[in-house]
Amino acid sequence: MAPLGIHHKKHKVTVVGSGNWGTTIAKVVAENTKDNPDLFEPVVQMWVFEEEFKIPENSKHYDPGSSLCTKPQKLTELINGLHENVKYLPGVALPHNVVANPSLEDSVMDSTFLIFNLPHQFINKICDGLSGHLLPFARGISCIKGVDVSDKGIELFSESIGRKLGIYCGALSGANIASEVAQEKFSETTIAYDPPAMDSRHPTPQGSPRSSSLNLTALNDEASLQSKPKSNKTSLQALPADWPPLNHENVKKLLHRPYFHVRMVSDVAGVSLGGALKNIVALAAGFVDGLGWGDNAKAAVMRVGILEEVKFGKLFFADSVKTQTFTEESCGVADLITSCSGGRNFRCAKMSVQRKMSIGEVEEKELNGQKLQGTSTAYEINAFLKSEGKEDAFPLFTAVYNILEGKAKPEDIPDLIEAKDYP
Repeated sequence: MAPLGIHHKKHKVTVVGSGNWGTTIAKVVAENTKDNPDLFEPVVQMWVFEEEFKIPENSKHYDPGSSLCTKPQKLTELINGLHENVKYLPGVALPHNVVANPSLEDSVMDSTFLIFNLPHQFINKICDGLSGHLLPFARGISCIKGVDVSDKGIELFSESIGRKLGIYCGALSGANIASEVAQEKFSETTIAYDPPAMDSRHPTPQGSPRSSSLNLTALNDEASLQSKPKSNKTSLQALPADWPPLNHENVKKLLHRPYFHVRMVSDVAGVSLGGALKNIVALAAGFVDGLGWGDNAKAAVMRVGILEEVKFGKLFFADSVKTQTFTEESCGVADLITSCSGGRNFRCAKMSVQRKMSIGEVEEKELNGQKLQGTSTAYEINAFLKSEGKEDAFPLFTAVYNILEGKAKPEDIPDLIEAKDYP
């Protein structure tokens, strides 16, 4: 074992996902691994779902005489050759130490820290592909907006990833429009990372909240897993002392930039829920804005939305959520404001009203193959609320679901959310 303060190895970092937000996070991380060579290996692997893409004529890389531009090319080869994700983050130069890798297994080989950043409908398949290919003491952060709903209940994606892979996983969320962060416009984010006590030279903060139904810092506790099938039981392994500790200080060094400020907290559930539920509220804000009702209407929707976010957390994650995570952190009210002003869920909902199209049609036309998180989250949250008999307790969330289903109209929102009490 290495003496305290002397570490023979450095953390290798992999970003799992390469959409506009995944690529942006890879850029941020690669800048920081280069700036902190005592902690991290410089090369950042970015797993890319391989597809072919033809460089468009409006790209600065377009050259009609080049073989690269005459036919579609593999996206990983374009990213590694041009140092730009020309499909999902065009116009933004990537550090040369970002390496696009089409092999999921190869991209995570020997990685001690993974950042999950992909649409939440793909996470189960990705975890299945990663199973058995990770270091047993790897750690992670989920940037995935949404919750995992099944017939067994509701689970945070940080929990789901941790349980399926046998690792500790925190969460990142905030008022972070990917294109603005990529262009290095100032913003803040919130990272919830409650380091397992076995990893850190400093004790886990006393009384800090964990995630909801599964305490991932105590996977060795058999009682916490008695409700799980025996085959799913797994033990969390300590990060060996040869690597620098993954405490708040070092995790912040991996993601904090002069233009991207990080606040570290320990409320994994609150950060995760803020990132998921605000997308439903953003759809409602887009609906009323598309009707031309102005800022007052949008503010009313946002007020009800933040109340329902807090209520949801307190009702279903009572042992872990802190109200101030929603009211004081970037992952809460700040993210709600941004998402209800210019986020993709807001914009697509607004366009659906203005163009008299379904959100699905707008999504297909406007998002370049990517998917809205708000619509899928609205359906999943409604399914969960319905199973709990709590639809009426969350009138805004339920209204959005009914609008998406064609059972209500955006014009009905004021009546649907009127005179509800939020204890």
